[in-house]
Amino acid sequence: MKFLWKYLKKYRWMILWGMCIKLGATLLELLIPYVMEHLLDDVVPRKDVLQVVVWGGVMILLACLVRFLNVTANRKAIWISKEGTFEIRRDLFHKALNLSGSQMDQVGLPSLISRMTSDTYNVQNFIRAAQTLGIRAPIMLVGGIAITLTMDTGLALILCIMAPIMIALVVFVSSKGIPLYDLVQRGMDDVVRIMRENITGIRVVKALSKEPYEMRRFEAANDTTAKRDIRAGVTMALPGPIVTLFLNVGLTLVVLIGARRVNAGETQPGVILAFLTYFNMILMGVMGLNRVFMMLSKANASAARIAGVAQLPEDLPVLPEEEGAKTDREGYIVFDHVSFSYAGKEGGAADASAFAGASRQQCLKDIDFTIRRGGSLGIIGATGSGKTTIINLLMRFYDADEGHVFVDGKDVRTWDRDGLHRLFGAVFQNDAIFADTIRENVVFGRDVNEAGLQAALEDAKAAEFVHAYEDGADHIAAIHGGNFSGGQKQRLLIARALAARPEILILDDASSALDYRTDAELRRAIREHHGDATLIVIAQRVSSIMNLDQIIVLDEGEMIGRGTHEELLRDCAVYREIQQTQMGEVS
Repeated sequence: MKFLWKYLKKYRWMILWGMCIKLGATLLELLIPYVMEHLLDDVVPRKDVLQVVVWGGVMILLACLVRFLNVTANRKAIWISKEGTFEIRRDLFHKALNLSGSQMDQVGLPSLISRMTSDTYNVQNFIRAAQTLGIRAPIMLVGGIAITLTMDTGLALILCIMAPIMIALVVFVSSKGIPLYDLVQRGMDDVVRIMRENITGIRVVKALSKEPYEMRRFEAANDTTAKRDIRAGVTMALPGPIVTLFLNVGLTLVVLIGARRVNAGETQPGVILAFLTYFNMILMGVMGLNRVFMMLSKANASAARIAGVAQLPEDLPVLPEEEGAKTDREGYIVFDHVSFSYAGKEGGAADASAFAGASRQQCLKDIDFTIRRGGSLGIIGATGSGKTTIINLLMRFYDADEGHVFVDGKDVRTWDRDGLHRLFGAVFQNDAIFADTIRENVVFGRDVNEAGLQAALEDAKAAEFVHAYEDGADHIAAIHGGNFSGGQKQRLLIARALAARPEILILDDASSALDYRTDAELRRAIREHHGDATLIVIAQRVSSIMNLDQIIVLDEGEMIGRGTHEELLRDCAVYREIQQTQMGEVS
């Protein structure tokens, strides 16, 4: 909960003021039965109508004040919980955007989504309840017992005996609820992951008639989470019936003993009525405490999950230039004997200790090449050979295990992240089209004017279909570009990469959905209008990279060939086989 306090401490005086208002409202509410007892036992027997009206008016005034103060306190609590949670969610989103590749792999996207949604919702509910119910419930409990002691000590002893037992039961059960709700939230991670996978890949699911299979997967994860939620809910709800039973037994004893005391003239009827009212207040107080502890259990588990991500240390700190590696090799981009391994996933771990013990699987082995400024490099190889990993290291989404990566003569670890990334225009595999206009998808919040937008659309061969829309570049893209074909999406993504005229242009399998003619026209436009950019192309087609300055061939993370198209045809059997297969020269 220390994590939450750092967001709430700026509102501490407002929280204190709201709690004081809630305290005042609760104390006034506790006075109403006391006034009722005085009215029934002291005023009514005198048959003074004016006094009856006056004291009745006092009860109405107290009820109105209680209502007004409760509404005021509740509004303050809701505003503070909203603002505090807004800041938590904002910082968590900012942290998610700045996680390193390895941290993102470990936490997992579904887990991040559930932390920013259901976990922050649990925290918001607790912040609100702590300021309202957290004040009202204990005051109702303690105040009700205190007032009944002044009215009839004998009857009040019944409450004094039962209250500690009930409170101890609530606290004990609540302590067992925290780990149970942590399991519930972990189960929600799995549910969100399966939902996201199926919504994103709905066309594949339908095309392969896998709806029943995916339903079974979802139902299994959902059933597991539901069972965990039921177990947690049953555990946390256990005090409710027991507390109600205790209080009803106490209420029965009060009625029986009170009736005998009234018949014996030892107490007044108004006292019994007041006792019954206070019993209900005390019941509400105990049940309110139970609700607060239930919310506390949820919020404690959720806050720990949020803090587990928000407090992750910076994984890729920027090094001072003097601490960076040096190179005497000439070239704009240099990979100097680089090896790299991805950390094995641990099922959504969320703290730094989880990363330290993660298993590692080597992905790149001794990668070494140089690209001149304005030069071009093609990368080809089988799926999983490490092609995209080279880009991840170049853009410093990860750091190399061995060797060094240099851009413009500087170790990438010494580059300011924003400064480094501004050099790049990139199209990645499975890149994102956002639910916004084509204009915003291409410009993407950068300083790109209308002429730059139109030039990027022309160069990416997207202008023709964009201008065919009645609203042109203001046409709205559906989520994930669902209203575009695969080729149209790729051309828009390429336009986005070209729009800011980057120094380094990366096309990672960016033309796989384009026909050969459009692909050739695209490559020609890039050569003519972006020839000063350093170009890196990852492709499955030899035709997409054959005219580049140099090509490297990867196989299981190793560079088994490097050279021009002609050199590789002569010296690299794997490249030659790829060429022959694609050109139809072998059966």
